[in-house]
Amino acid sequence: MPSKPSPLNSCRSGGCTLTGALSVTTSVVDSATIIHGPAGCAHHNFSLLHATGLDNDRITSLNLFSSGMLEPEVIFGGEDALERAIRRAVRGDYSVVYVLSACIADTIGDDVPAVCRKDWGVPVIPVPTAGFLGGSFQDGVNNALVSIAGTLTGTAERKNGICANIIGEKNLEFEVEENFNEVSRLLSLLGITINVRFIHCAGTGELASLGGATLNVLRDEGMGSLGDLLNRKYGTRAVPAFPAGLSGTLRFLQSAGEIAGTDAVESIAGETGAQASLLEDFSDIAGSSIRFDPVFPGLTDDCSVSEVIERLGLEISLEGVRVPAPLSPPVGTAGVRRLLHRWRRALHA
Repeated sequence: MPSKPSPLNSCRSGGCTLTGALSVTTSVVDSATIIHGPAGCAHHNFSLLHATGLDNDRITSLNLFSSGMLEPEVIFGGEDALERAIRRAVRGDYSVVYVLSACIADTIGDDVPAVCRKDWGVPVIPVPTAGFLGGSFQDGVNNALVSIAGTLTGTAERKNGICANIIGEKNLEFEVEENFNEVSRLLSLLGITINVRFIHCAGTGELASLGGATLNVLRDEGMGSLGDLLNRKYGTRAVPAFPAGLSGTLRFLQSAGEIAGTDAVESIAGETGAQASLLEDFSDIAGSSIRFDPVFPGLTDDCSVSEVIERLGLEISLEGVRVPAPLSPPVGTAGVRRLLHRWRRALHA
């Protein structure tokens, strides 16, 4: 029986564990990442990350190295090849080096942590990324964040004012900046500023202040174990996920306000009014008959999308106008507005 599910049942975050971890480590701006495995693993992922960055209007330099394992390393072990790659990497001006293992390196039993523990002059941090036994893209993201958080030496001394860490953003999604801006806007309604984006285009100096925040905001509920780790290490409680849809946004404000010790009543009232105005702005499509792309059948069952459909009186019908299905739940009130703009364009085409 195959250890991986059928591609027909895969979601957007169901890809390679290695790629998931790379989406995190390559976002630490003063770091280098080594892929311990064949050169093809590095080439494939470099191409993917570079192309995704261009699609998101981000031209980034990926400090990516490969141990370049060949047949001799596969047969006799690749630890010497990894040491050579680390020596190349530490000659650069990097504050930290991350080592991610491709599946073949774990299969043959290379002791990557032992190699990383040697004195290299800068921290060399291993991240478990061999997903051949069933690990997913999201597992790679979580493993990278946990590995990095576990090595931070900053204190838990709170900063002045109320501030939040944004934890585990999906760096490869098209709307990563729009979603961050919406979460920042909502937090600002409560008087909460942003401390650290853990990890999106941040340096090691910024990451060291992770423990100074009043609260953490996790990207997804699947990051609960990471939220627990940060709570144990720094005593920082977490909002379990980004706000999804209209009601989810109001619940987000309530939850963040409770953790921060801030009264959210006024903010919730203001956002409720903003959402009513939003729905009024799209009254021209109310009652329309729509249908979704069948490639993404499960995503349209999300309660945040269903709520928008219900509040605008939209009808789901096989004869309806095809509108784009969201790849993930819309983040906040602004995310709902972007979704409705796309539906309006389709309906008025």
